Amino acid sequence: MRILDALAMRPLDRPPVWFMRQAGRYLPEYMDLRKAHTFQESVHQPDIAAEITLQPMRRFDLDAAIIFSDIMTPLEGMGIHVDFNPGPSLEPMTLAEVANVPSFQVEKVSFVGEAITEVRASLDSSRAVIGFAGAPFTLLCYLLEGGGSKDFMAARSAIAADPELATRALHRLAEAQGAYLEMQIAAGADVVQLFDSWAGVLSRQGLRDIAFPAAQTALERLAAPTIYFAQAASHGWSDIRSVGATAYGIDWRVPLDVAWDTIGTDVPVQGNLDPAILRSSPAVITTAVEEILAQANGRPGHIFNLGHGINKDTPIANVEAMINAVRS
Repeated sequence: MRILDALAMRPLDRPPVWFMRQAGRYLPEYMDLRKAHTFQESVHQPDIAAEITLQPMRRFDLDAAIIFSDIMTPLEGMGIHVDFNPGPSLEPMTLAEVANVPSFQVEKVSFVGEAITEVRASLDSSRAVIGFAGAPFTLLCYLLEGGGSKDFMAARSAIAADPELATRALHRLAEAQGAYLEMQIAAGADVVQLFDSWAGVLSRQGLRDIAFPAAQTALERLAAPTIYFAQAASHGWSDIRSVGATAYGIDWRVPLDVAWDTIGTDVPVQGNLDPAILRSSPAVITTAVEEILAQANGRPGHIFNLGHGINKDTPIANVEAMINAVRS
């Protein structure tokens, strides 16, 4: 598999290409399917989740499929109920409550593994299946806040007030996420990615002391290649290797070569086209892709991706232009 070769830093004629949120709202076939099924139904029914995962693989020449699910899904394995309206919404919890949530029961989210097994059986052996989970810090933000936020002030305040209890809560979540990712690997995932979507709200010290150790705990037990993506966390890149991931995702805010040099050129990186560029034109997209590939300079270990998830209003032709530019 091309993506496994890149993660092993083996020389390739071109980088593998996939993109975050590639299964979803920008595809008309996805929107057609969602007319008959809610988001939660789509996640919980393995045949539907597998179908959604495979939709972009049929349309585009991608090197990997990422399973259709949500970072909040494993919370069900700890007895935590989440609504989607459309974003995640739940009853805010305290640090003490998070630190004492019930032990993770993987059988409660076995539908994710079943979907992965179905996808793996449907793809040829040259293309990888990617599993994923939310990083402990990002999940803690949602749990303490009760939903999304621009700055997660409530979560940050709680962590600052009692860092020892926060560490206990994060460890509880990290153990659960590790078990959740183990299940996905056993089901057929070739690679897993840990999304730390809100790591960037922390200071450099917060990343070093809070987010990165929790992510390391979630990933340390896994017997498959791992990718850690901490959005807007470039101020912590000099410390990010402490996570111990196989590779590190880069958002669009810093040039690829600068990011790679900071993190270390002896480790693979993934990224980092600005998703907004995909709403421009094929010519602009091609130029932007070529700039990123020039920054990579043919070094082994580059996985081409967006710097965050694809926007729902992205034209299909522009996605094709990006993929063609990488492949050519």
